[in-house]
Amino acid sequence: MKPWHALGAGLLATTLLSACGGDSNNNANGGGDTVATPDSIKLVYQGRYEAGSFDKSAAEIPAYDSGSRRLFVVNAEQGVLDVLDLSDPSAPQKVGTLSATDVADNVEVNSVAVYNGLVAVAIESDPKTDNGFVAIYQADDLSLLGSVEVGAQPDMVAFTPDGSKVLTANEGEPSDDYSVDPDGSISIVDITDPENPAVSTAGFGAFDAQELRDMGVRIYGPNAASAAQNLEPEYIAISADSATAWVTLQENNALAKIDIAAGEVTDILPLGEIDRSTVPMDFSDDDEVINITTYDGVVGLYQPDAIHAYSANGSTWLVTANEGDARAWGEDNDAYWGEEADDEVDPPVVCEPDASQGFVEEFRVKHLVHASGFDRRCGDDMPPQLRNLAEGALLDPAVFGYCGATAGDPGDCREDDVLGRLNITWVHGYKTDENGDPLMYTDAGVQDDAGTRIMYDTLYSYGGRSFSIWDEDGNQVFDSGDAIEQFLASDDCWLGEDRDEACQDYFNTGHDEIDALDSRSDAKGPEPEGLTIGAIGDKTFLFLGLERMGGVLVYDITDPAAPVYQDYLNSRNYWGDGGGSDDIEDLIDDGQIAESEIGSVVGDLGPEGLVFIPVADSPNGKALLVVGHEVSGTTAVYEVQSVFSE
Repeated sequence: MKPWHALGAGLLATTLLSACGGDSNNNANGGGDTVATPDSIKLVYQGRYEAGSFDKSAAEIPAYDSGSRRLFVVNAEQGVLDVLDLSDPSAPQKVGTLSATDVADNVEVNSVAVYNGLVAVAIESDPKTDNGFVAIYQADDLSLLGSVEVGAQPDMVAFTPDGSKVLTANEGEPSDDYSVDPDGSISIVDITDPENPAVSTAGFGAFDAQELRDMGVRIYGPNAASAAQNLEPEYIAISADSATAWVTLQENNALAKIDIAAGEVTDILPLGEIDRSTVPMDFSDDDEVINITTYDGVVGLYQPDAIHAYSANGSTWLVTANEGDARAWGEDNDAYWGEEADDEVDPPVVCEPDASQGFVEEFRVKHLVHASGFDRRCGDDMPPQLRNLAEGALLDPAVFGYCGATAGDPGDCREDDVLGRLNITWVHGYKTDENGDPLMYTDAGVQDDAGTRIMYDTLYSYGGRSFSIWDEDGNQVFDSGDAIEQFLASDDCWLGEDRDEACQDYFNTGHDEIDALDSRSDAKGPEPEGLTIGAIGDKTFLFLGLERMGGVLVYDITDPAAPVYQDYLNSRNYWGDGGGSDDIEDLIDDGQIAESEIGSVVGDLGPEGLVFIPVADSPNGKALLVVGHEVSGTTAVYEVQSVFSE
């Protein structure tokens, strides 16, 4: 009998909640009372599979089927699933490919999840603004059971814990020029009969854009009048009773709450901000030192990517990886930026950007508040929507006087070792009237309706550089604050499979760089992006991937209000040997490293998706963690070792 025939009543529902990015929904602690509760746990590298390509997203989201001992890994470069045999965790072997071309032409696989021998695949159409699909396959022979059309750009897929439904987060991103912008939505697919899946859609049409803005939800950009178009679902968590789902709305800095049975979004939960006057971070990539500090007037937007949920003390808790993300559409389109002005040619070249060709919200502080105004950067990186708003920007001296800002001059606030290098969003933080329209100022900083400048009293940076735990109504019960950056800067942090390189020597290095100390500090720092959860005995553990710095942080989150650090393992093994800060791509181009051997030479770069495999489901009887690394194109396997006091 095929496993899917057993769907329905009697299926085992785990106390951990539904999978994010490919987790299995089998019993997560691998045997309940038969598994001893460890005092702590640690990660030990076991092996990896190499897709043989670099920086092409060849290994993103993994999912594991215990019955066939197969890993299903999203290979975005090829638009397929790589099927790996995990019988020997030290040497995963590719045994097949699943392309989804039997569902529709010109499609690619975005995400995967596994449950009880079934493989659910989220499939994106070409163009991405068209509706996508969910398909259900048999894990052991890759046969297609059924498929159904869902919303535009299904970016993540998850089974409910009872196995009766599959949910997709349909991100609905716009085309680069915003000429087409589909609604974001969540599809709920009933797979009681996997050969005939039935879909319902939870959308955002009932929500008013202005009311959401008033609540603190980021609704902005060319589609700011439409909440349905503006909200872009990213990642899904589902309650243990399969009744409720929560979906991250990353760019909007919010969560959506969904009643699964009713097929409705019941609430939008704004997540708020981190006050960088009290919670420090490293602000600059150009000061060549680790400087974790605070500045008044700066806040961080949490903007979580991955989310997972679990049960503790009779309640549901949500864990988020607060990566951060900016909208950047049309950034490679010269028409959007306009041609750089040139007065020395005949006829002179006039910079004429076209705001209809895209939307980019990210901008550096030093360029935003330059005394010469915005036109100096026309044709370079000046968003035309910002230029249409004003001719220049100022800093409020009442807030930024500490770095020398006066009414008409930013002073030393623009310096690279202060705020100058920080990437922020220009769409928020300037002073407005009671209607939300910008107050205008003269060049001297005097408020005047005839003025041509806007004035910022708050600078909004991207990402919390943290993980948070929330209750089911979006109230924060814990945030790690600056703990991740402080750990990476400490004497206790080590890199490599053998833990023989000091983290502080490579603090905030990027995932495609060599020995680039501090290079990501101006952006989103170590960039926590992916996560998963595993229960061992009576404890629940968080595994958190750092996209840029690399590696996986492990915390005991049994008490949601008081997580306890357990371990950090970064299986990147090449840090340049003092060879400078060139990109790894340069070494490949120069023939110093073969792209096909990037994993064996360099190790694992850019963790994306994670899946925990409990003892009961493991091919070798040991708890495992599998991590897809999108930059190195490697799928790494780690043993999760229990540690007991003597």
